[in-house]
Amino acid sequence: MHVDALLAPLPAPIDIDAAQVRASLDPQNVLVVLDDDPTGTQSVANLPVLTRWEKDDLAGAFATGAAAVYVLTNTRSLDEAEAARRNREIVAVALDAASDADLRVTFVSRGDSTLRGHFPLETDVLSEEIVTHGGAAPELTLLVPAFPDAGRITVDSVHYWVTDGEATPVGETPFAKDATFGFASSNLTEWVEEKTHGRIAAADVAALTIDIIRSGVEAVTEFLTGLATGTVVAVDVVEETDMRVVALALHGLTDRAVLLRVGPPYVRAHIGQDIAEPVRAADIPFAYDRGGLVVVGSHVPLTTQQLEELRRQRPDTVTIELDVRQLVDDRREAHLDAQARSVAEALADGSVIVHTTRELITGADGDESLEIARKISSGVVELVRRVLAIAPPRFVIAKGGITSSDVASEALEIRRATVLGPMLPGIVSLWQPQTGPAVGIPYIVFAGNVGVADSLARVVATLADAQ
Repeated sequence: MHVDALLAPLPAPIDIDAAQVRASLDPQNVLVVLDDDPTGTQSVANLPVLTRWEKDDLAGAFATGAAAVYVLTNTRSLDEAEAARRNREIVAVALDAASDADLRVTFVSRGDSTLRGHFPLETDVLSEEIVTHGGAAPELTLLVPAFPDAGRITVDSVHYWVTDGEATPVGETPFAKDATFGFASSNLTEWVEEKTHGRIAAADVAALTIDIIRSGVEAVTEFLTGLATGTVVAVDVVEETDMRVVALALHGLTDRAVLLRVGPPYVRAHIGQDIAEPVRAADIPFAYDRGGLVVVGSHVPLTTQQLEELRRQRPDTVTIELDVRQLVDDRREAHLDAQARSVAEALADGSVIVHTTRELITGADGDESLEIARKISSGVVELVRRVLAIAPPRFVIAKGGITSSDVASEALEIRRATVLGPMLPGIVSLWQPQTGPAVGIPYIVFAGNVGVADSLARVVATLADAQ
């Protein structure tokens, strides 16, 4: 369906600016965003992001006065048991640090805008741990996966991927065929039933539709107030103001604890940030004069298109390939050594693209597929670590969620960073590392499933051609 036909019958959006939302914030409340890969930061600016979660890390982030703090869990690359354990750890530490700082925490489980990830596991675990540590059980869980900046919208509870003007139900896209987190349903109420294996029936999921949202904050407040404790709420979103209406309603529901499972932009709307302008090259500090390193690990079709366009626009850029089959067998060490030396040498003359072979290797089941993915990702990490030791690049771009998380925390050893802002309107996050060997190297987190064909090439041009 063409997106214009989908949106034509809808009521007009309500005019609410970010300042109205900011004015309604409780300064004693902080969002702790458990981000299942680093790409969730692409819609925000000037916020702290952590790849570790000891108490000092959370305390330092809270001390900045930021309305939201991101903690990278990387759970989309983990099995269920490890994902649950990591969520529990972070809740305990965050609540302890918040108590010392006299702050209240609202937990946000940041998931994928194309519905991949550990749901309902993560929201279930967060609810349980909040109660375990003496907090009030969340009465409502809001599901807000929309990401309008990247073409993901929700209308009448159906989640769509919009590209080239066509709105495709997300269950009919390649993302729904994910080897680990695949699904069939595009209607969020049915998706909840599917993912909970019937524990929560579709009929029991509350649909907060665009008609209600565009009736105003009071209508949303009335709707949410009337829901039974424990209800999951599927939230429609077409544009930023829809999320701001929901945020204002939630700010006013001081007597109902909520839990949020959201796509990247909702945090921005909830804390009243304006949609940030893309970071300019002139505002980016560079410590090194070598070429930049572009690391591509994602296998989704859009990433492959972007990689091909980058090569077309910059044909002289050296491309070095990591053979995924060699990374998972006994040839791994020799292959990594040879390719790391090649990358380091090439950086002297310009930027370098490193990518895994476009072949997708999967296992017999989801857990085996995850294990293969971890081996490949750890190979990419080791390559970047070796290159960093030999020839620190001007910048590092990591393409793909798991890839960007592992490169940040393991290869570049970034423990704390500041999200400076997006590289493209509403998408692609630029971090300024605060710790570790990557200080002075801009780090760009680029999700596999966002942008258009030339988006990667545009980001590389901004960074590589800056004077």
